[in-house]
Order: sequence, then structure tokens, then C-alpha cells
Amino acid sequence: MIKKFTIGLFFISFIMGCESINKEKMIIIEINNGWRVSALGKNEWLKAKVPGCIHTDLLSNKKIEDPFFRTNEKKLQWIDKVTWEYKTSFSISNDVLTRQNVRLNFKGLDTYADVYLNNKLVLKADNMFREWKVDCKKYLIVGKNTIIIIFHSPTQIGLEKLVKLGFQPPAANDLSEIGGMGKNKVSIFSRKAPYQFGWDWGPRLVTSGIWRPIYLEAWDSAKIENVFFQVKSVNKSLSVISASIEILSSSDQKLELTLTDVNNEKKLIKQEFSLKKGENISSFNFNIDNPKLWWTNGLGEPYLYKFTSALFQNNKVIDRQTTNFGIRTVKLIQKPDSAGKSFYVELNGVPVFMKGANYIPNDIFPTRVTARKYWRIISSAAKANINMLRVWGGGIYENDIFYDLCDQKGILAWQEFMFACSMYPVDSNSIQNIRQEFIDNVKRLRNHPCIALWCGNNEIDAGWAEGNEHGGWGWKQRCNAAQHQILWDSYKKIFYKTLPEVLGNLDSARFYWPSSPIAGFSDYGKSSLTSGDFHYWGVWHGKEPFEKFAERIGRFVSEYGFQSFPEFKTVKSYTIPEDYSIESEVMASHQRSGTGNMLIKKYMGNYYKSPKDFESFLYVSQVQQAEAIKSAIEAHRSRMPYCMGSLYWQLNDCWPVASWSSIDYFGRWKALHYFAKKAFNKFLISPRIEKDKIVIYAVSDSLDPFNAQLKLKLTDLKGKVLNSIQSTVAIKSNSSTKIYETETKSLLQDADPCNIFLFAELKINDRTLSDNIFYFVHPKDLVLPKPMIKTKVEKAGNCFHLILESNELAKNVYLSTIKGEGFFSDNYFDLIPGKKVIITFSPIRPIDNLNKILVIKTLTDTF
Repeated sequence: MIKKFTIGLFFISFIMGCESINKEKMIIIEINNGWRVSALGKNEWLKAKVPGCIHTDLLSNKKIEDPFFRTNEKKLQWIDKVTWEYKTSFSISNDVLTRQNVRLNFKGLDTYADVYLNNKLVLKADNMFREWKVDCKKYLIVGKNTIIIIFHSPTQIGLEKLVKLGFQPPAANDLSEIGGMGKNKVSIFSRKAPYQFGWDWGPRLVTSGIWRPIYLEAWDSAKIENVFFQVKSVNKSLSVISASIEILSSSDQKLELTLTDVNNEKKLIKQEFSLKKGENISSFNFNIDNPKLWWTNGLGEPYLYKFTSALFQNNKVIDRQTTNFGIRTVKLIQKPDSAGKSFYVELNGVPVFMKGANYIPNDIFPTRVTARKYWRIISSAAKANINMLRVWGGGIYENDIFYDLCDQKGILAWQEFMFACSMYPVDSNSIQNIRQEFIDNVKRLRNHPCIALWCGNNEIDAGWAEGNEHGGWGWKQRCNAAQHQILWDSYKKIFYKTLPEVLGNLDSARFYWPSSPIAGFSDYGKSSLTSGDFHYWGVWHGKEPFEKFAERIGRFVSEYGFQSFPEFKTVKSYTIPEDYSIESEVMASHQRSGTGNMLIKKYMGNYYKSPKDFESFLYVSQVQQAEAIKSAIEAHRSRMPYCMGSLYWQLNDCWPVASWSSIDYFGRWKALHYFAKKAFNKFLISPRIEKDKIVIYAVSDSLDPFNAQLKLKLTDLKGKVLNSIQSTVAIKSNSSTKIYETETKSLLQDADPCNIFLFAELKINDRTLSDNIFYFVHPKDLVLPKPMIKTKVEKAGNCFHLILESNELAKNVYLSTIKGEGFFSDNYFDLIPGKKVIITFSPIRPIDNLNKILVIKTLTDTF
């Protein structure tokens, strides 16, 4: 099917998420159907989906098995060694060829592509992350036209570049041996999604194909190429906004430009411009009276304006473009203080603690990610009170729908450029290619209010550690002097010259940070607890205890984490019963962090009793992960304003796997996501032991101070209250406040630490702002009873209410269903004796009787 759009058709939703545009006289044809693919020279043509990739095409044609099932990934490494040919035909009328301008717009080609239009070579592409625009009128004919795209093997081209360079640069996560490449790590030589070459949470499946749409565009007089809005100033009564509109003009001419606020149909600008043939930039300022500000999740409405820019010729619209825009100011504040230097986000003049996670692509094959899946993952982040996602530098520059949803949900994006954990050698040609990649993506993304800052790369500075002879990950120590110079010069050229130049020209108001983590802009090889952002991996990679999270706190902790397995339903999707052991080949294949499965088990021995079976092990691993990250989040938030950011690794998965994620590949919330929701709540009460004292912190994101009631109950596991305390406490605005402390011995008296817990509540009148449960020993040392949980299920429209009550402590109550899918409003929670809890279950598809499929498990059921 070929889609043709002309005046009167309010058209499209690009896969890129662009606004709908009403065109007059301009013709846009999406070339998305009739595609076929074959290995070059084989003439064995298969149906192909565009956008798509070779792996998904082979899968849909049943030429390969599911790459995610068992160890099938290893059988598919031949695919990236082959050159693939895609072809289709499309018909155009004379109406297209009468236009002054006709071009092909390739939104994304992966990666080394030779494009032939009617057997004429019109493009040689070599960057997955760029858009390619080709004037093609002279190659077209009325009627049937053909496009052939030959995708050369990215690994073979990478190997050629490696041989030419003469030495192996560092590429820490390139799983070359799985890929049959031996020790030849070639990912660094292609401007292509790094994670597809393998990572310590992802498979190695190196794709080729047409991964974003192709459009044929035809127009006459002029067209709008790009629109950029920027807040110049803002107060309660007025915001001044600058507009920069890039226009392609077919001749020297005068055209009228209007700008309209779509929300209230107010005309903001009506102005005549003199245009020269070729590229033009028209710049002007306009005012918004009584502006509505864009706020992050939890602080206010993320209000979005809609501005329509329209070009008129002889009082007729010849092109228009609508852009969503949020009025806000975002600054990254670094000020010297008694502890070092601050590092925090200031939104609309307010310091905001960043509560969030690191985000990776939702699938190893990004074209499989539907709009619904994007909505589900971003909505899940918002429900967990997240206000920032770090778009990690080893994935892709996401489709616009991702940023549109972040705009709508009030979630800021720490946006990295696609370089991670590797050194990238460049020459004059490749640096120009990278420069254009930067230009394309900065122009595409800069209008999104969610973009908080640009970051050059992930962990390259930390891995190399220039200036620190014994620092880093051993990279530079394996280089001779000449190799060292090549790689370090390339690094500086990319991240300290080219990228700052592009940002200075295209988006100078946004903050730029060269690498994550780093202590300061030019503090090469330095990571610090007292300045800059900080990655902490002592827990997990360093095998340190969870308690270290409370000690190793930086000014902005942008990465830390702990692993778990997905739930049994997910594990079943890639295994058979003989694989149900964490030491099986299949379970090891779906664990990319070295001996990660055994490390989970080792930690479990420190904190939990040994699970009785495989399914119980999966469940306990999730509870363990959740408790670990909960302790980290609470420690970070309690140290406001010293620490002003906590972004755990990671939000999501790109395949079903054991990983650090809080949401698995199928969108199922792990225990961690439920715990993060509570730990990131607007109000947090956090008990802990500091030396010999019980200390309680109250954290508030509210911009107003208030008084609240603190209620503490020391209770045994059967529900007997041993001690209770109640007082009125003053809660400061936007801060952490120590609201209570006492000697531990004084609170416990003669109580057995293995048989008690402290229940803490922060309340206003009868409304609970936050509650928390503190245990004085590790879960393995608790004398847990076998609880009797009373359950009542009530139908409520399409949902169900579960009323749960227990006579004794029910630790980590896990609710699931034998069949069907749905969402529980809370899960893996501790049910306190005598306290009723109401949980809502929302099924994806209607069910008649929840009682018949409901399963309830607690920690005591696992040993």
C-alpha cells in the first residue's frame, strides 16, 4: 500500500511521532508496502515489512526460530555476515513530477545502504542514526518506479575498518565471541545501535534494514523544514519565546508566515518574509500572556502549548507544521558548597530531586515496539512517581512518541548521545558523519520540554580515565603511546569539540555534560562523591553489602542497581521444564552479567533463607532486588539537598532475561517497581539505624511546609503492640527532615529483634502521607509465622477489589493469577497483623471470577 497525502487530508501519524500536518499542493507518499528481501545474489525473495529489519522479516517468514527462545540466539549469528537486498516498486502520477521539488526522505537506514532508484545509485548511507534526503526528480518516471536498497554486512565492514586501523580499541560489552568474531570487537566502527552487538543484559543480534519510514515528498514554492522554539524569559504574567523557522524556498520570493496558538486559536504572528532560493531561517520573538508552565510529574501539570506555523502564498496555505511546546526553564546548578559542588536540576526556579531510572530500548529489534508498548512503559514510570529517565547512550535516539509521552507525563529526559563503554576512533570523514548525526537528532528533539540536558556518552570517561595512570578499566594500559594518542584525540574531538559546537549552534540554552559519570566538565578520569554525577556499583559488581548504599552517596547518583529474575510466567516464555535451574545452559544464556545468577544466590545467602525450589528462587530474587534498591532510594532522598538525584539501573528490558530491570520485557512489574513507587512517593518516611540510634527522616517534595502527625508502633510478628509513640512534627518544604531519633535499646527494651518490626506513619488528620516498616534483622533471621490471610474479592466494574487481612505478619505478599494478565495496584507488600489492605486488580481482558485464578504467596511459602 502506498499512502498519498494532499490538501484536505489531515494526515498521518509518522512512526516518528510527528504532529499531523495539513498540506496544500504538497504531496507525501509513504513507501511502505510491497517490499521483498533476499540475500544478495540468491534471488530467494521473501515478504518484508517496512519499517522493520532482516531478523523480524526472517522470523515472520518462518526462516528462523524465535531468537529469544532457549539458546536460539547463538544459531542466528550468520545473519549479520550476509549482504541483504530489499526492493519494491511504487507508482506516481504526472502530478508528482510537475512539482518543482521532489525528494526521497529516508528517516532511518540500518546501516550501510546503497540505494538505487530506477537502477540509478542515488545514495550511499552509513549511519543508522541519520536522516537521508535525496533530490530525485530527475530519476523518476510517470507510472511504476523501483527502489532497491542493498544493506552490506555491518560486521564485515567493521572488520575491514579494524584491520585498517591496525589495533583493537576498547569495546567493553561487544559480545564478539558469541557472534563468531573471536576477539574482533567491531561495534565501535559503525554508527549503529551499540546494544545490538551485545551487552551485560542483552543479546547479540546485529540488524540490517529499513528501520524508519521512507517518504517521497513533492512541493512547489516552499516548505517548512524545521521549527525551533525557545523560552527567552518567563514570569507569572508574560513569557517571551523565540522562534526559528527553517524554510526551503524554490526561488527568491516573498511569503507570509503566521504562527497560531492552537489551544485558544489566537494568532501570535502574521508577518511577510523575503526568502532567497535555498535554505532560509526566519527568526522572531512572540509573547504568551499569563503563561501556563510545564511541570514534572508530581509537582504540577505538564502543560503543553500547540503552535502551528503556516506559510501562505497568495493567501493560500502552502505548508504548515504543528509543534507541541512546554514553557519552562531547566537549569543544572553546580555551586561550590562546604561539601564540594552541588549538582541538581532547577525547574522553573525550583530545585527538584530527580526520582527515576535508566532507560534502554524496549526491544533488541526497535521496530517491534508498538505505540501501546511505549505508552505502557512511560505510564508505568509515571505511576511509580518517576520524574526523570536517563536515555542511556548505548541504545538509540528514541522515536518521537517516547519524548511525546514524556512531555505529556511530566518526565524529564537525561538525553545521551549514542556512545557507550567504548573508545571510538575517528578520521575526517567519520567525524563529519557524526557531526551530521548530532545535527539531525538535536534538531528533531530540541522542542521537547522533557529534554533536561544533553550528555555526550555513557561511562567512556570512567573507563579510560585520562590523567589517572592507574585509573579506569584497564583500557589505556593496553595501548601503546601512538594508540593512546589516536583514541584520546578522537574522544576529545567528538565530545569536547564537535558536539559542543553543534549544541552551541542549535540548542545553546540547554546544559551539556560530556560524560556520565564525571566529577566536572573537564575533570578527566575523575568520579566523585562530592561533585558531578556518580555511578555506584560496589553493590553487585563489587559484591558489597546492601548497607553500603547508605554510605556511598554522591551529589547525583545517576546509576546503581541490583539484579533479579523475571517472574515464572516470563521465564516460561524462553525455557522448557528441563531448563528450570539457575545453573542450566538456557538460564545462563539469559544472564549476561558474567556469573550473575550465582551472584544473586550468593547475596541471597546473606539476607534470605534458601528457597525450596526454582519458582520460589525467582520470587525471592525479586524481593531481594526490591529491598536493595528501596534502601538505596531512601538513603539518597534522606540526604537532600546534598544528594539531588537517584536514577536506578534499569527501568526496562529488551528481551526476557535476568537483569537489573524493574519492569520485564513483557511489561510486567517486578517487585522493584512496586517498591520504587512507594520510595519515590511525594512524601516519604524513612526509618534507619545510625550507629546506636533509631533515626527517622521525613522527605517532602511539596513546595510548602506543614505540620503532620508521626505515629510509631513497635509490634511483634503476631500483632502485639510493644511500644507506641505519637507526636506532631514540622515538615520542611522540598527537603529531608530528621523528625525523630532515640537510642535503639530504649525503643526495643527487652524485645527480641528477630520477632519485631517498627511501623512508622506520617499522617495529616486521618490521611496517611507515607508509611514504612523497619526490621531490626535481615529477613533470614526473622521468626516468621505462617500467616492465615483472609481474602474477600468484590467486583467493581471491569476491575476487582481484594480486601486482605492477616492475624500475623504476612511478609512480601505476592498476588498473581494462574492464567490471564492484569495489574495489581500493589504487590510484594508486607501485610501487618489486623490491618486491612485493599488492592485493585485490573485485568487486561475481562474475567468473570478472580477467586478461581488468584494465587497468594508469602515469603514463608518459599522455604
